[in-house]
Amino acid sequence: MRSSHPSSNRRALLGAISLLALPAGTLAAPAATSPAADSDVWPRAQPVPGGVARLSLGPAATRPEAFAGDVPLLVVGDAREWTAVVGIALAAAPGPAHITVRAPGGGTRQVPYRIAPKRYSEQQLKVSPRTVDLSPEDQARYERERAHQQAVMATFTEPVPEVLALLRMQVPTPGRRSSSFGLRRVFNGQARNPHSGMDIAAPTGTPVVAPLPGRVIDTGDYFFNGQTVWLDHGGGLLTMVCHLSQIAVQVGDVLRTGEPLGAVGATGRATGPHLHWGVMLNRAMVDPALFLPN
Repeated sequence: MRSSHPSSNRRALLGAISLLALPAGTLAAPAATSPAADSDVWPRAQPVPGGVARLSLGPAATRPEAFAGDVPLLVVGDAREWTAVVGIALAAAPGPAHITVRAPGGGTRQVPYRIAPKRYSEQQLKVSPRTVDLSPEDQARYERERAHQQAVMATFTEPVPEVLALLRMQVPTPGRRSSSFGLRRVFNGQARNPHSGMDIAAPTGTPVVAPLPGRVIDTGDYFFNGQTVWLDHGGGLLTMVCHLSQIAVQVGDVLRTGEPLGAVGATGRATGPHLHWGVMLNRAMVDPALFLPN
């Protein structure tokens, strides 16, 4: 069961976050597109399908606006150096790519980069047949839930400097990493979409906490994901935790890093108790390990 009593300090923090939006501003001339990787910078740059590109936008008086197609991007830094942090979809083709940077007066420029190839391993799984060959009723439920979650995944709120100053995340629950990001999943002999998160094996009831400060934007019990919580960290950076046995927050709650939001379970399509942890950046699921120190 989920709690229905958010604390007053969370509400106060929510109000504070809503006042910290930053406007887009004047852009400087194009700068280098591939800043050197820094072991103390998160997320780590890994420009592959399912990875992250970090693209220099140069100095500017205020935060630039950047887009992948029409999807807004996370831009971090300060007036001395702005960086676009770009999530790359698992389905992205290796090769040249670019983002678009918008000037305040309406002009645009493109910043190119290259997506390197990466081959992910394959994983064979046995699950309940009803979660692979869906009945008409289950298919209709899945379609309804997919439409709802697509709206959740489109969330973009203004970046909050205090939250985004350090994007190193905390693992949301202790345990063994039982399945890595990007694995090509084969359920009961049938190929399905690659694994879009990190699985952490842990006993039912193990506490699950926020990996980074954020606001709860969705909770629910979904056909494939089971009991799920989505957090918005600002700038198009979202995280989700799935297969929970219990949800302890509600939409609108604001959490600090390490605050509890639920407990490990095996709800939805799961082979046993574990946490599925997903990280989304500009609507692309990316490898959570890039946000961890090790």
